[in-house]
Amino acid sequence: MSSLGTARRLWALGEPFHALTYFADESRAAGDAVGLRGFWQTYFAFRAAPLGVVGPAVVTATFYNFAPDFVARRVPAVWEAVSPTAAMEARLAGVDAAVRRVLGEEWIASPEAEEAAALTAVACLAVEFPGRPLAAANRALPLPVEPHLRLWQALTTLREHRGDGHNAALLERKVDGVAAHVLAAAAGRTSREWLQRARGWDDDAWDAAVEALTTRGWLEGEELSAEGLARVAAIEDDTDRLALPPWRALGDAGCDRLAELLAPVRRAVVAAGEFPDRNPIGVPDPG
Repeated sequence: MSSLGTARRLWALGEPFHALTYFADESRAAGDAVGLRGFWQTYFAFRAAPLGVVGPAVVTATFYNFAPDFVARRVPAVWEAVSPTAAMEARLAGVDAAVRRVLGEEWIASPEAEEAAALTAVACLAVEFPGRPLAAANRALPLPVEPHLRLWQALTTLREHRGDGHNAALLERKVDGVAAHVLAAAAGRTSREWLQRARGWDDDAWDAAVEALTTRGWLEGEELSAEGLARVAAIEDDTDRLALPPWRALGDAGCDRLAELLAPVRRAVVAAGEFPDRNPIGVPDPG
């Protein structure tokens, strides 16, 4: 029954479609339309909105890997510009417009879109809440009627479910947000420069994390040591294991069919330039 590789593959296939809400021009325009200014105000409002009106401490804790002062420059100011309800309406409007441009009306009306939405909804409805704040907040939202938006919301819930589990795997090993990024850069999944810019950690915080991980024996210079390689592999395995239960509810045949349906969707989003090559969380190639 569904392997750890299934959880990782479906995440890799679905993440670019979910990420339209951050990287597509239509999503940024939808944020502008409700009073949000710039990429980061839109990002924090759209992603945190299911949690309600929460402050920077809650956002920092649940998002896990952002520098606290980076969050505090945007939250709670975003709630002065937009309510969580309006932010959630805007993020769906942005995704709707982006999908219509990137994938086209023919795909939206296709049996494949409906089937992908139905399969993903099965896994979404199997999401369990304990210890999963972002997954629970998104799972509590009604699934939209339109297949492409239902697919987006279900994939969003599942990726937040995975992220909540990843945070637990990091926390168990006493790896904080900046250390997680140092390990990701050392593993070659993304770059220090990108991560510092995208998550707000300054040189002092980064260098302190490098020193601490070196002391623990996880780093040798800028690369992972043998111990570090084993620890990172264990974190990733635990993340996949904790992400797997909803996909088991869908079953092997359902997971394989969903992967077939998501592959061309992912290709279209990437080909349209809507998913950066150097993404902050190092999403792997699904192959």
